[in-house]
Amino acid sequence: MKPHVTPTVVKNCQAEETVSSLLAQKPSLSPGEAATQLFGKKEKTGKPSNDADNGLQPASAQDLEIASSCGRWGPTRPGELFLRVYHDVLCCLEADPLSGVVSPALMGTYGSIPLSVIAPLVDLIRHMSNVIVRARKEVLFATCSWSASDAIDLISDALKELSRRAGAKGERVVVKIIFDKAGPKQFVNPHQKVPVEVYTGEKIKLPHPNEIPNLDLEVSSLHVPLLGTLHAKFMVVDRQIGIVESNNMENNANMEMMTHLEGPIVDSLYDSFLITWYEALNPPLPSRNFPAINGGFSTSNEPSFQKLFNHGDTHEQQAIVQDGNEAKEHLAPHNPGDPHYDDTLVAEITRVQAMYSPRPGESRVLAINRHLNDTSKSKAEPTAPDPEPGFEFTPYIAHEKEDMPMAVVSRRPHGSPSNADAFVPQNEAFLSCIRNAKQSIFIQTPDLNASQLLPALAAAVKRGIEITYYVCLGYNDAGEMMPGQGGTNETFAAKLYKELSPQERTLLHVHWYTAKDQSRPIHHQFSQRACHVKLLIADGHIGIQGSGNQDTQSWYHSQEINIMIDSEATCRKWREGIERNQNTGTYGRGSQEDGAWRDEHGHEAEGATKKSAPPVSWVKGAVGMAKKLQAKGGF
Repeated sequence: MKPHVTPTVVKNCQAEETVSSLLAQKPSLSPGEAATQLFGKKEKTGKPSNDADNGLQPASAQDLEIASSCGRWGPTRPGELFLRVYHDVLCCLEADPLSGVVSPALMGTYGSIPLSVIAPLVDLIRHMSNVIVRARKEVLFATCSWSASDAIDLISDALKELSRRAGAKGERVVVKIIFDKAGPKQFVNPHQKVPVEVYTGEKIKLPHPNEIPNLDLEVSSLHVPLLGTLHAKFMVVDRQIGIVESNNMENNANMEMMTHLEGPIVDSLYDSFLITWYEALNPPLPSRNFPAINGGFSTSNEPSFQKLFNHGDTHEQQAIVQDGNEAKEHLAPHNPGDPHYDDTLVAEITRVQAMYSPRPGESRVLAINRHLNDTSKSKAEPTAPDPEPGFEFTPYIAHEKEDMPMAVVSRRPHGSPSNADAFVPQNEAFLSCIRNAKQSIFIQTPDLNASQLLPALAAAVKRGIEITYYVCLGYNDAGEMMPGQGGTNETFAAKLYKELSPQERTLLHVHWYTAKDQSRPIHHQFSQRACHVKLLIADGHIGIQGSGNQDTQSWYHSQEINIMIDSEATCRKWREGIERNQNTGTYGRGSQEDGAWRDEHGHEAEGATKKSAPPVSWVKGAVGMAKKLQAKGGF
């Protein structure tokens, strides 16, 4: 039988009860017990990917009506392409209603995005730490890799400040943190509580309970052996603010991406966190009876935020640059060990922008180079010219208030080494965007090598769709060259070009990540510049942002979280931010023959893997795979 949206799926999507609403009624239940009570205990093994996806037919007008009835869109109205993708995503829910790691009734929703961040990892954490210290009730935080770093120091500082503020008001705040950790105990139970003596040790460096007396902190880990990594990265604060991000908690040279979400979408992220946590909540969450859909905090109500858009949506980034230049002399940076918190989002934006502003005698590119070297712990020399006025690096991207249709398109962890667990909401969202787009697809990801992408992208090009994708040079090549892992980015690009005629190749544009201060890609092995952004944009108005890479691990094994939106204005600003904050589009373009980057003399970048390179040794590959499982350069 071909996949379709069954009456059972429709019933689940239109139901009043969700995992989070049941826990509000019965807080003594664990989220896992609530999920089982509502949807049964289903251990999804996945359908063979080709059989499932090839069986999908283009959605009819009636199918689109059914899909529309399966979401709670509020004042927004999803467009046709969004509904086509959402319909295909819903087809995955018959086998497992929670394959998207969210209650079906909360999968399709709406919300707003006041802020996006496209910047080095630490700049994302600067915003997260500010959101944390403003919390009133609870902080829920999920991520993959967690290791001693500037990022951890910023979060630890914020938790201490949050405790101080809560104590001053005579209140307590609940904090739950969960990250990936593979170990022997996970074979017994994938979810393991992390003891105080472990999470306060040198490897994790969270505050001791004595340092945060007004917080109720619980730390847990999740890993489904062998390959079922918790790779989702997101945070929910007071059930009013959601953060979906690409970054791990570690020191690295990565450019990353984050969205700050508000409105009913936060209820969906809250539900996803509960399903991820799974075990009993001790104590129960204070916001369980206060869903975001009931209203509350909104960044768009802040007068300083409204002022950003006094001259229209196209001028606010230049206003941010000007404010940063004017403030650089008197605003101290918000750094680990020396935090400087702000009361409003605009104040945060100005403080971070001031860090990118040239100091006396410093050009714009040298200011960017200084900051990128500081965050990557490297000493790369700049090779790019000064950016023109209007194209300065602006890490924090403000968005004028707009409610838009949204959907949570994620996937559960799958531990088996087989790649059978493919027919899941995340993968179907990616594939449906590619097969239903009418004009263009843009992708940025560290690695692009999932097996289903080769025929999907080739078919899209052959029907006249312009495909542009940005990838990183050498991102964990040793792990990607292991059998079953999809191969390197260079190998995949060459295979894709080989599928196309010379005329068709003019529609395919492969680019290699080039940092804003550089005029050529730098191989990942040098640990100086890399990109970890995960973004797909279809036809300029459907965007998917989150933790999911376009590689074998993310497609078939890791737990991921992604948000799909329908907004031309937001997707346009995401693309503008990508182009402003890196030089990939200008200097990173690959050959139209095989996708490889070469300089004006025909030489490939230093360290580039030859497409004819033999498979790596099992020892070297095993080390690469270990890095992926630890999220040290692979995830």
